[in-house]
Amino acid sequence: MNKSPVLLDTGFLLGRLTSGAKRGDSRVMATQLDTLDVLVLAALLLGTIAYFTKGSLWAVEKGAAAGIYGGSKANGAATKGSKTRDIVKTMEESDKNMVIFYGSQTGTAEDYASRLAKEGSARFGLKTMIANLEEFDYENLDTLPEDKIAVFVMATYGEGEPTDNAVDFYEFIMGDDVNFTEGDRLSNLKFIGFGLGNNTYEHFNAVVRRLTATLLKLGAKQIGTIGEGDDGTGTMEEDFLAWKEPMWKALQEEMDLEEREAVYEPVFSITELTDLSVEDNTVYLGEPNKNHLEGASKGPYGANNPFIAPVKSSREIFTVKDRNCLHMEIDVTGTNLSYTTGDHIAVWPTNAGKEVDRFLGVLGLEGKKDGVVGVAGIDPTAKVPFPTPTTYDAIARYHLEICAPVSRQFLASLAAFAPTPAAKEELTRLGGDKDYFQETVSSRYLNIAQVLELNAPGEAWSNVPFSLMIEGLNRIQPRYYSISSSSLVQPKLISITCVVESINIPGASHVLKGVTSNYLLALKQKQHGDPEPDPHGLSYAITGPRNKYDGIHVPVHTRASNFRLPSDPSKPVIMIGPGTGVAPFRAFVQERAALAEKGEKIGKTLLFFGCRRASEDFLYQEEWKEYAEKLGDSFSLITAFSRDGPEKVYVQHRLKEHAKEVNELLAQGGYFYVCGDAAHMAREVNTSLGNIIAQERGMTETQGEEIVKRLRSSNLYQVSLFLRLNCLYMVSLGPVSIWHAMRS
Repeated sequence: MNKSPVLLDTGFLLGRLTSGAKRGDSRVMATQLDTLDVLVLAALLLGTIAYFTKGSLWAVEKGAAAGIYGGSKANGAATKGSKTRDIVKTMEESDKNMVIFYGSQTGTAEDYASRLAKEGSARFGLKTMIANLEEFDYENLDTLPEDKIAVFVMATYGEGEPTDNAVDFYEFIMGDDVNFTEGDRLSNLKFIGFGLGNNTYEHFNAVVRRLTATLLKLGAKQIGTIGEGDDGTGTMEEDFLAWKEPMWKALQEEMDLEEREAVYEPVFSITELTDLSVEDNTVYLGEPNKNHLEGASKGPYGANNPFIAPVKSSREIFTVKDRNCLHMEIDVTGTNLSYTTGDHIAVWPTNAGKEVDRFLGVLGLEGKKDGVVGVAGIDPTAKVPFPTPTTYDAIARYHLEICAPVSRQFLASLAAFAPTPAAKEELTRLGGDKDYFQETVSSRYLNIAQVLELNAPGEAWSNVPFSLMIEGLNRIQPRYYSISSSSLVQPKLISITCVVESINIPGASHVLKGVTSNYLLALKQKQHGDPEPDPHGLSYAITGPRNKYDGIHVPVHTRASNFRLPSDPSKPVIMIGPGTGVAPFRAFVQERAALAEKGEKIGKTLLFFGCRRASEDFLYQEEWKEYAEKLGDSFSLITAFSRDGPEKVYVQHRLKEHAKEVNELLAQGGYFYVCGDAAHMAREVNTSLGNIIAQERGMTETQGEEIVKRLRSSNLYQVSLFLRLNCLYMVSLGPVSIWHAMRS
């Protein structure tokens, strides 16, 4: 374990003191410690006390104003000193009887946890809190009193893996030798479980299923049945809504709860700070934390602290005017950021000015958009999801998913604040009738401001508490892109390959525009000389808060992936990457070409690439020729152009045509990779591969499917997928996982 220099030095001096004391020789101590030693020791002892107490011995309680003027989750100024990792103690001190833990990768599980907490409080008078699994320890979970309830809202990430923030908890609770403070049983624990998964994968909702089985094995009591949301069918939201009603009924019976009329109780206080203005250097205008605010951004950079990276170059790689695909080079020189070929880069988006204005306008806040507000948690366990004090404009532009799909439950909660009786009636119907909601809202991909505009034309929804918007809308999330460069070739220059989304929705009066992809397009246009870029009619604050992104910069961090080339480059690889699914395979081929130049033996490198037309969207067409020259016979590119012939041809068709070679390469220990559309292509490729193996090896289809499963479980078959809901738009890119609907 690494120790801090302060602790090491203190230990050294304490050792000198102790060694003298043990011999009972005060003279030794006196000769060993001169005046400087004493002063240093005193300073180090104070440092040690500060280290272990986090300053709590001399901390001063600042009251509610601490939250309003800076005590947010983002900078931790108000609550850090009193933070404990003891969940039982936290619940006792805050008088809570229901905790909702969440394991979340992109915010959906956290959103569901928050909604359960609010509903439990409003409908049943429960004293609820939500808890990030990584912020607590669980050795004393067995001491959670029987009159308290634990809820686990768990997303499954990858092939049955927990999300990043749930790894420590999951490994602890699933351990063979798990022990708690009073034994190895959880007899007192009463729990509820809901999972977020995707049926595209074999290990559908594996995390919540395994966790439930383990908790039951340890003696815990389950309330209700496991809920399982399915992102693969696009029914996550409806799965959640259908599960929670019988769950609440079961909990009512267990805890003898009495339902009451739900009345909205804000989680956050919103205070307009007239003594501050946007000119004050203490006001956050979109900066993610205090270091960024003070202009002294420093690492380590990661999911809570992005690096404002320069875009070294950008170019268009489609050859048609009505569609865009960008290749961008992001420079992370001089930072701790690094990556391995196959990893992802996270881009932190900015909402378009048009949508920010629409959102603030419909809430009647257009005249106050630059007004400074302080946001603080009314409940001590509530965490403000962004730094404060800030402005309405900064909240809408940098912190809330104002362009995301709308929750039916959220619309129902807004009905009470409608400006007209007709609008109230309509939102109540939308919230209660899932078929009508699907027809009116979901199928048209409306965001929250568009829904409110349509249901009260010309009216401001000024009665809606702004706290409700903060609670009801997800925090804006970074979008993850497969890195399309090799870390061996360009370790500090990260490539992105990104299709810009701008899609006409049948039956809708608007065009669906990707938030991040259009933001990147605006950056590209600015870099190429357009002084005021407005891709697809949108404009972005591309110079960032206080012009800190000027010079074409974008906030980023990197994230590790399990999507990896074999460590032995002589192993064959088969890659299926239509469209921008080819991004990680450009990196793979680039790396193998570099290794070949160094004299390494390279195994067969077989790439299946598909697009519409060779003349329009054949990504990296010239580059493949360069790589082929370096790799020689070890590289083969097999293309499928779906609209260049009389019949549509896709990569799965080409895969079948090369069945013999594919089977031979797999028999040689080859690796099989798929990146692209999860809804159709990935499923069909999976099925095709099973059929190929069965056909070439004289097996039944069932036996072929079993071999494919073994390839996946042994990591010889790897996938990195994205999902287009109803083939209309893309959601977040992730390794071996599909995440919640989010306009990229």
